[in-house]
Amino acid sequence: MHPLERIYAHLFSMYGPQGWWPLRYAGESPAASRGAGGYHPGRYDLPVSTGGIFEICTGAILTQNTAWTNVEKALDNLAALGAITAEQILLLDDESLRAAIRPAGYYNQKSKKLKAFSRFFIDLDGRTPTRNELLAVWGIGKETADSILLYAYQVPVFIVDAYTRRIMTRCQLIGERWEYDRVRGYIEAHIPPDYRIYQEYHALLVHHAKRHYRRNAPSHSCPLGMLLAGDA
Repeated sequence: MHPLERIYAHLFSMYGPQGWWPLRYAGESPAASRGAGGYHPGRYDLPVSTGGIFEICTGAILTQNTAWTNVEKALDNLAALGAITAEQILLLDDESLRAAIRPAGYYNQKSKKLKAFSRFFIDLDGRTPTRNELLAVWGIGKETADSILLYAYQVPVFIVDAYTRRIMTRCQLIGERWEYDRVRGYIEAHIPPDYRIYQEYHALLVHHAKRHYRRNAPSHSCPLGMLLAGDA
């Protein structure tokens, strides 16, 4: 078994299904999960509506360079304005949109990104975008594009975020200077292309990193080191 597969199996056995991406406003979260921020462990059919897809895309843009707790506040504000669809976003005046998403930071730039993406989303007319199409939208980078594809459209692409890099580098599976697509290609070469596995793996890495990879955490605090010791 490849080390990446061993890591996934170990993390899943430790933490169980994570139920990402949280859905709070599109009416798709199981009732029992809404109180837990819209996470839906074991449900891989979501999202099933246009509203759910757009909500995930919006969250992926708003979470750039900020914590999810700040994004939740911004989404709450948008929901209070009735602006959680692409059409509603475009109807908002710029000042109202900036004020609503202020908790997520960089609100001047993110308001422009949301408007640009909303126009793109409407033009899609329900079809799944390609990665290149997403990257051509102003303000959409590789991590955001892959988050949208994986969680909103159930396309099996792996998201390379800071947590993934931190864990994979500490485990000596990737180099510190590997660029984004090299890391993504390495992971996808060794993990079956199943969007359900990719969703869980990404979410598990985030959950694990928050426990063991804080900035001041000792280097020996991660149990994955012992798991992979036999591979040295």
